[in-house]
Amino acid sequence: MDEGIQKLKQIVAESDNIVFFGGAGVSTESGIPDFRSVDGLYNQQYKYPPETILSHSFFAANPEEYYKFHRAKLVVDGVKPNRAHLKLAELEQQGKLRAVITQNIDGLHQAAGSKNVLELHGSILRAYCSRCGRPYPADVINHGEGVPKCDCGGVIRPDIVLYEECLDEKVLETSIHFIRQADVLIVGGTSLAVYPAAGLINYYRGDKLVLVNRSATPYDSAANLIIHEKIGDVFSQL
Repeated sequence: MDEGIQKLKQIVAESDNIVFFGGAGVSTESGIPDFRSVDGLYNQQYKYPPETILSHSFFAANPEEYYKFHRAKLVVDGVKPNRAHLKLAELEQQGKLRAVITQNIDGLHQAAGSKNVLELHGSILRAYCSRCGRPYPADVINHGEGVPKCDCGGVIRPDIVLYEECLDEKVLETSIHFIRQADVLIVGGTSLAVYPAAGLINYYRGDKLVLVNRSATPYDSAANLIIHEKIGDVFSQL
């Protein structure tokens, strides 16, 4: 076993106050594309840049174009939790993991069995009317054609945080609470390039900051342990 993974295994074994903070790299092994890698969504060609399509103002002005992109690129049917999701759920069941804080919108942590999941950017598995707030089943937005409309006439939208929108204050405050109280903070599958989410790492007060990511991050110099490997490979050995 790799020395870094062996050290992480020991850290996990000795703690019952672990918090996990993850990004797109946690879900890529389940077949969900990330945004910033060579093959990610931001490096593919569309009529409009993905950053533009996934913005509040674009959704409000061009809901039909938004939903073409949404159903073609954000909805990935048949995906299942991978080794990382399953191990995190297992650690929670063992009383070791206090919370999963995720930037992902795919719901795979819950599908794996995790209970305390804080979704910083919302979930594609929930929907609501942008006018009256009425909740709708996700199938209304994720499948079908055209722009889904509420009985009130408003456009139904996914319960995700679009560009130009603020993170949910309660989710953010709860995430900060868990990170501040954590004995061990494991950050995985994220380049730590998206703010304000990436800034959450600054609230950690402990001395067991573990970064698991295939590439370097701006926070590598602050970490107590760095593992540059696929997160599924790492977690399957814990």
